[in-house]
Amino acid sequence: MRSTPGQIFAFTFATVSCFSGLAVGQQAGKQTVQSSAEIEGNAEQRHRVLVSTDIGGTDPDDFQSMVHLLVYSDLLEIEGLIASPYGQGRVKDIHNVIDCFEEDYENLSTYSNQYPTPDALRAITKQGETELAPYAGVRRSTDGSDWIIKCARRDDPRPLHVLVWGGLEDLAQALHDAPEILPRLRVFWIGGPNKKWSPDSYQYIVEHHPKLWMIESNATYRGWFTGGEQSSDWSNERFVLRHVQGKGALGRFFVSQKDEIKMGDTPSVGWLLKGSPNDPRNAGWGGSYVRAWKRPYLRLDRMPEKFDRIEVFGILELALRAENLTKDSQAVLIVENQRLVGHLADDGTMRFRFCPKAAKRYGFRIESDAGSLGAKTGSIIAYHPAPAVAGRHDASLPNWWTDDLSRSVSDGPHSGAKTVSRWRREFLGDFATRMLRCQRPTPHSRDPTTLSPSIAK
Repeated sequence: MRSTPGQIFAFTFATVSCFSGLAVGQQAGKQTVQSSAEIEGNAEQRHRVLVSTDIGGTDPDDFQSMVHLLVYSDLLEIEGLIASPYGQGRVKDIHNVIDCFEEDYENLSTYSNQYPTPDALRAITKQGETELAPYAGVRRSTDGSDWIIKCARRDDPRPLHVLVWGGLEDLAQALHDAPEILPRLRVFWIGGPNKKWSPDSYQYIVEHHPKLWMIESNATYRGWFTGGEQSSDWSNERFVLRHVQGKGALGRFFVSQKDEIKMGDTPSVGWLLKGSPNDPRNAGWGGSYVRAWKRPYLRLDRMPEKFDRIEVFGILELALRAENLTKDSQAVLIVENQRLVGHLADDGTMRFRFCPKAAKRYGFRIESDAGSLGAKTGSIIAYHPAPAVAGRHDASLPNWWTDDLSRSVSDGPHSGAKTVSRWRREFLGDFATRMLRCQRPTPHSRDPTTLSPSIAK
């Protein structure tokens, strides 16, 4: 049975009403969590945002997260949208979402004149790297990496929040080309499976830019669609049916990509909308995080064997010797759906890097034109670390944050996920009110004197 407009209004009004006085506290102290309405009323609190996304690549969730970003774009200063995919995604995929935003813009702009125009969004949409990084972690400058540098160099005292929804290739390249921008960046990376596809650029950042301010969300982000309140209209499928489907062009586009909630990249936006972005330990829609321990890394000079172990989301590096290796030798490490191209290092070893995205056993085999290398096979077990490891902060990574391993906030194998899913009613209720903006103009007369100044971009 479909909700009537009155039922929807009652649902969303009740949800919004509970936000205005909401305060939460966690660990070190209590923090007031602001509602989106409070942020809207204070232009100085708008965050500078640049998004790097693998939209149009292998997963529809980036399309859904882009819809969410744009319906909240009056609360943020969006300075860049970079298509940086693994796969076939390109700038045109971002433009497809902006085209839907344009259809809904007349309605949206009756609620706030802070919404950027569609043309302004198109002007800041850039193409990033389209290939995986080589062993060095960087390859070449792109329009996307150059745009990160340009935005970071602007004369603005506020940090630039770089939300990475895919690989780290363009971020790594920007840091390589202009390392002086590092203190101006605040990076929120949706890692996990994205780390699987981006081990070389990741390792480059860890080794060459360890002081980067970074949230590495490998599992916490899953709380946006896993756990929490899932009954009735709060389930992933029913919420989309009742509160997204038919809500303007953006709602139709959202459903056309996937008719249930995925939005795996959206916690990076939620973290800015409601929480304490200066202190990732505190509660908010994007979750809460702990200081990073030494980033797990295992180097072997042989193929892994059945008793070898590595922490899940760690980096496994193989440095293999073989007879008859020359500068023209080629090799590929095959593991599940990945074909990892080998790099012939100066010391004569063939190097491969791999990141396990789940706790289980992985099997490997090598294809190579160097006969003794091509015959090699192996396997390794990826495991979940004990919670105590999170207390061993790595002093060389002073601004690096990652998933809270505490059992109390884990949802099955997903460390930290409950720090997001605990807010499910709030962030989905607020999203429902936002989608209504796409469907119809505000019922109140628009008084320009009550609106905040437009974002100049």
